[in-house]
Amino acid sequence: MPNVSTVQPSLSEASGHPASDSTVWPPAGGECGALIRRRAWANTPLGAVETWSPALRTTVSNIVNSPVPKVLMWGTDHVMLYNDAYRAVLGTQHPDALGRTTMEVWPEIAEWNREVLQRCLGGEIVCFREHAMTLMREDGPQQHVFDLFYTPVYEAADAAAGVMCTVLDVTDRARQEAALRVGNRRFRTAMDAVHGVLWTNSADGRMTGEQPGWAALTGQTQQEYEGYGWADALHPDDAQGAIATWNAAVEGRAMFVHEHRVRRSDGAWRNFAVRGLPILREDGSIDEWVGVHTDITEQRAAERSLVAQATALAAQVRHRERAEEQLRLLNENLEARVIAEIDERRQAEAKLAQAQKLESIGKLTGGVAHDFNNLLQVISGSLHLLSKDIAGNERAQRLVANAMAGVSRGAKLAAQLLAFGRRQPLEPRVVNATRMVQGMDDMLRRALGGAIEIETVLGGGLWNTFVDPTQIENAVLNLAINARDAMNGSGRLTIELANVHLDEAYARQHDEVAPGQYVMLAVSDTGAGMPPEVIARAFEPFFSTKPEGKGSGLGLSMVYGFVKQSNGHIKIYSEVGHGTTVKVFLPRAMQAEDVAVRLDAGAVEGGTEVVLVVEDDAEVREVVVAMLADLGYRVLQASDASKGLAVIESGIPVDLLFTDVVMPGPLKSPEMARQARQRIPDLAVLFTSGYTENSIVHGGRLDAGVELLSKPYSREALARKVRHLLGNRAQRQAAAPAAPAPSSAASASASTADRPTAASAPARPSAGVVLLVEDDPLIRVTSAAMLTDAGYAVVEAGSAEEAEALAQRHRPQVMVTDINLPGASGTELAAALRTQVPELVTIFASGDASPLLRGELSGSLILAKPYTSAALVSAVKAALEPAPPAQAAATSASADGRH
Repeated sequence: MPNVSTVQPSLSEASGHPASDSTVWPPAGGECGALIRRRAWANTPLGAVETWSPALRTTVSNIVNSPVPKVLMWGTDHVMLYNDAYRAVLGTQHPDALGRTTMEVWPEIAEWNREVLQRCLGGEIVCFREHAMTLMREDGPQQHVFDLFYTPVYEAADAAAGVMCTVLDVTDRARQEAALRVGNRRFRTAMDAVHGVLWTNSADGRMTGEQPGWAALTGQTQQEYEGYGWADALHPDDAQGAIATWNAAVEGRAMFVHEHRVRRSDGAWRNFAVRGLPILREDGSIDEWVGVHTDITEQRAAERSLVAQATALAAQVRHRERAEEQLRLLNENLEARVIAEIDERRQAEAKLAQAQKLESIGKLTGGVAHDFNNLLQVISGSLHLLSKDIAGNERAQRLVANAMAGVSRGAKLAAQLLAFGRRQPLEPRVVNATRMVQGMDDMLRRALGGAIEIETVLGGGLWNTFVDPTQIENAVLNLAINARDAMNGSGRLTIELANVHLDEAYARQHDEVAPGQYVMLAVSDTGAGMPPEVIARAFEPFFSTKPEGKGSGLGLSMVYGFVKQSNGHIKIYSEVGHGTTVKVFLPRAMQAEDVAVRLDAGAVEGGTEVVLVVEDDAEVREVVVAMLADLGYRVLQASDASKGLAVIESGIPVDLLFTDVVMPGPLKSPEMARQARQRIPDLAVLFTSGYTENSIVHGGRLDAGVELLSKPYSREALARKVRHLLGNRAQRQAAAPAAPAPSSAASASASTADRPTAASAPARPSAGVVLLVEDDPLIRVTSAAMLTDAGYAVVEAGSAEEAEALAQRHRPQVMVTDINLPGASGTELAAALRTQVPELVTIFASGDASPLLRGELSGSLILAKPYTSAALVSAVKAALEPAPPAQAAATSASADGRH
């Protein structure tokens, strides 16, 4: 076959225009264009290409370069010329169809084609939309749907020589539309089947436009249901809830799910389940809401009926099961049941006997401790008084010191007895056990010796616990010493701390254990271990497996009592020949750790006030009266509570009542103190005892507002406690004339707890800002008034914790604080604020100014209670205007108001 480009003229030559030899026709046109160029057309009805008319050549060029499927049917034989896009219509008939007639290519539609082509050759433009026809393919006839556009191609002005057809295969679209119509019919049928009503709402949740389903259901017109008018068709009890749920779904762009009652057009109320979803645009915004109301009235009625039937059936089943269970129990082996019940009863009786035994021993030891502490108090007090008379006699002083050491050992023994009996008054604080154990490292190594290897295993993120820090240290030391003795002075001691959770199953298996979160302290040794019979008696007081003289048998008893009194749990795990582990579980505390500050005792002070001593033990009473008289106080005495109350009622002025807790007779000490305060409202009360029972201590802790001095106590401890209480009493008396009514005081306290007083607002006075920390409301209000009158801005707080928060907010220059506060003390507060507010100067105001840190709180001043307005203002002024060291010392000494 000759090269088409050498025998066929180009388009420009066919048009009468010259062209270069390199021009080919038709230009480009893809595969079909190439086929046309290569084919020899001379022997076809069309003739050689160079004989083709301009109209034919132009039309062919346009067709083969078009991306749209097109075919040209030329001449009376309708010879087909087409482009690459038309190949998909031809299928496997390409390329053989190129240059053949339509009759040869499409015999299955020949008649239809002939009619259409005749119309077009007659000058008519013919168009078919979504025209279905069946075409023959290799695998058989196939249904197709086309959009067909027939256009006549004119060779002369009034004579059409061919027909060009644009073919668009829309079979897939037609199928989708047919499927959509089927789906719509199915949807409408399904909606009818479930009694559903379709509705649409606007993007903002309002019903708009025509809603034929809703209108048919409710009978509402478009004007009635538009916006939120649809809610008028809901039951009055359901409408507000439905609107609220709908608005929440619209706001959250979430599915609307609800159930409510709708009034049907005939007036009947029907139950409907409602579902609604937003239709989103491509940008994510809501186009509209589409929802369905489904009538579930019959379903709900059927459910209620089924529930009633199921309930009745379940009752019958339970009745039958109970009958069968009772019959089964009756048929069980009676002998086995009796044996099991006897065994359970024996175990319960053994536990009860052990509990009663420990309780009886506890009561006994408590009573013994009380009498023992009274004896120790007589000895201790007498030795303190004697020590003044033997000053300068070294031998006598050494003997008195030895006797005092014996008193201390006896007091420790009594404390251990009280600990086992759970009758010691605890002073719990929020403690971080990790720091506590780390702080005991040196002490433990000295106590255990170099032959004991100590290992500590500390868990991360350890919780705090609420315990008496002194008692927990004693417990760890006792457990460590027991472990040392079990290892004969050589071995490895492991102390482990971890957070644990005791579940209900564990609590059911162990007595007096509450499920919850605990801090676990475990002390393990590599000693000889303990057999079960020893473990069973390990917590009994005075029980010991050590040789005589090697132990008191109170170490584990004290630990047991302390742990139980702290609402904890203790468990011993031991295996003979392998060692022992004692695990102590202490309840978790959610509060922050309390800051520990060590206090030094200064010189004791006495006074001239009147003190009433009520003590049934004559020897103790004699010694206490002598110690108080030696301190300068005027002392009255009574042997029981009734006589003590008689002294109060006699009208003799009394400043402080100092009474034993455990007293004979019908009138108890707490009741005597209550009646005494009714007669002398500002009376200071101090309790003392070696065994408090439950009169002023509950849950192992002192009742609120109760002051206790435990026996045996020293002369110094007595002096400080009495001075502290009398100082607070004197301060309240000094403040009483200027104090407002109780309601006003409470209001003032509440209103100024978080801001400067009214006298200083809104602008801060030039005199400075003073943080006043005092737990007594009367003293706090009157002291604040004194400072406000002097021009200071006052920020008030009733506790150290409250003061710490206010200090960070108001940045005061001076803090006036009581030493003895609820929770953290005044000295602890000053230590904590020293790093937060470095410029803060602290003034300690207290009836007992001795327990201050020496050399650690520089810049502190002492203001002894009771103080006057002039003394208070003078102390604050001295704090704000630093003086030379000598002058500052003089100011500190004179700030107590005793000029």
